[in-house]
Amino acid sequence: MCGIVGHISNNGVVKLKEVETACQLLAHRGPDGRNSVLIDDHMAFGHTRLSFLDLSEKGKQPMFNNAKNLCITFNGEIYNYLEIKKELESTYDFVSGSDTEVILAAYQEWGLAMIDKLEGMFAMAIYDGVKQEVHLIRDRFGIKPLYYFYNSNELIFSSEIKAIHQFAAFQKALDFTSFCDFFTYRYIPSPKTIWQNTFKVKPAHYITLHLADFTLKETEYWLLKAAHQKGNNNLVEAVNERLRSSIEHHARADVPVGAFLSGGYDSSAICAYLKELNYTPSSFSIGFENWSNSEDKYAAIVAKHLGVPNKSIVVDDQSLDLIDIMPQVYDEPIADISIIPTYLVSKLASQERKAVMSGEGADELFVGYHWQKTYYEKIHPKRFFDKIKALVNPIDTVSFYAEAMAMGLFDKKELEKMLTPAYHQFIPADSFWFYRMHDKEELAGLKRIQYLDMKCFMGELVLTKVDRASMANSLELRVPFLNKDLVELIFARDEEEYYRREVKKFLLFENIKDKLPIDILAREKQGFVGPDQYYMNKAWYKKQLKNSRLVADGIIKQSYIDALLSEDYDWRIWKILVMEKWYQKWMS
Repeated sequence: MCGIVGHISNNGVVKLKEVETACQLLAHRGPDGRNSVLIDDHMAFGHTRLSFLDLSEKGKQPMFNNAKNLCITFNGEIYNYLEIKKELESTYDFVSGSDTEVILAAYQEWGLAMIDKLEGMFAMAIYDGVKQEVHLIRDRFGIKPLYYFYNSNELIFSSEIKAIHQFAAFQKALDFTSFCDFFTYRYIPSPKTIWQNTFKVKPAHYITLHLADFTLKETEYWLLKAAHQKGNNNLVEAVNERLRSSIEHHARADVPVGAFLSGGYDSSAICAYLKELNYTPSSFSIGFENWSNSEDKYAAIVAKHLGVPNKSIVVDDQSLDLIDIMPQVYDEPIADISIIPTYLVSKLASQERKAVMSGEGADELFVGYHWQKTYYEKIHPKRFFDKIKALVNPIDTVSFYAEAMAMGLFDKKELEKMLTPAYHQFIPADSFWFYRMHDKEELAGLKRIQYLDMKCFMGELVLTKVDRASMANSLELRVPFLNKDLVELIFARDEEEYYRREVKKFLLFENIKDKLPIDILAREKQGFVGPDQYYMNKAWYKKQLKNSRLVADGIIKQSYIDALLSEDYDWRIWKILVMEKWYQKWMS
């Protein structure tokens, strides 16, 4: 895994020193090497390298093609690069064993159509000297990040916003509409960021900069299509084949790949498949002090059963003080409650491995979240009276989803209560605009809520969290459940074929029921969060918010904070604290 950066100027001369400094700020994403190149007076690319394939200098980036008219800086892993390389060997003279050179050759052969062939996680910039274009490309699910600052004269891109900050062209101005969005969503939804004129490339999109007139064009290159086919083939076996193949491809590296292990279905399945594929992955777990449901206990059961080594870290509430470094780790405010545990288990794993596999995406695919099941029961009620009620008063999907995601709901009314009047102008008329944008009314049943999860919860919150937490520790995180063929397979089939009321994650269960002990198979679903009491120390919140900068700067009302702290614990206080810490770090 790597960090990428670049600066393109419309009428000025770029400074290679600025790109080199930006690369230094991304050193955690690529501690194995760093390089910057001037493509011409108006363009420079940079790269920091975490090496997995072709560890030699031949794999160094930014990388040019043989004709020197294409240049790429790439962050990610292409798991089917060997298969693509075989297609291109007759037309391209490869000099390295890296997947980066395969992308260059594929672009030279097929242009941007080559994206359809890529299986993996990626964020990249490609300069095309023939067409005089620069393409910023992000993978289908948003596994890898890509940010850019743009105005009529400058485009700066990077894997993380902190690297963009140090360019003289960057204008540091907070976007208060994004500030409001954070409290509603727990993150800043794409393409927005917390800064004005700074954006995310959306998942499954690429941005093309036309150098002739310095204009941008956005293109969505992949749509997650849903159908309701009842297949003739055995869906359980089809899932087994695709998941097994994906895990095998994700294990490709010139260094060992480990695994996170929580003792839940998803991470345990990955370890079980790796064992069947003749890998013995080192596994890493986290637990919480004085908690009967601490995941390290279940992870130990799985590790012993499979015969894989396991290391765990057990934390107490003192680890909450790591909230002070979270703004540096995440760049933008993100209020997922597992930001600290994810950082800690990544730190543990990084002591022994450069890469681990993790189970993100499985809940979205196999219906693992409690709100998905609640939604199903509301649209498919068992009792006759409830069926009539559902017909007369159908569920409002966006409202339901907003409540499910909120962890302390902030709608327009609540934002007005929290913010001082001067900032009411920035509150969106529709607080749930991002959910509404991704709510596909044409999708029936579970697919509708699953699609929202893929695009909103997973694509914006979960994958951002795990990328930043892992890369802050120079650890690459691989997510084999997010395989295009596997995802498209599930979304093409009727929900009756992959969901059972009585069987948790039916398709996955059927494939692991003979691989794992009964204690694990019978275990209730548990999010990667820790016990509630871990987050509910009001004295700690009072101390952290005692001299709030948000209050001092006239943005948030002190009376609102005081009211929250005087009542039973409310998750809204966690969001305020996360924003407070971010504001202290980046607005000083």
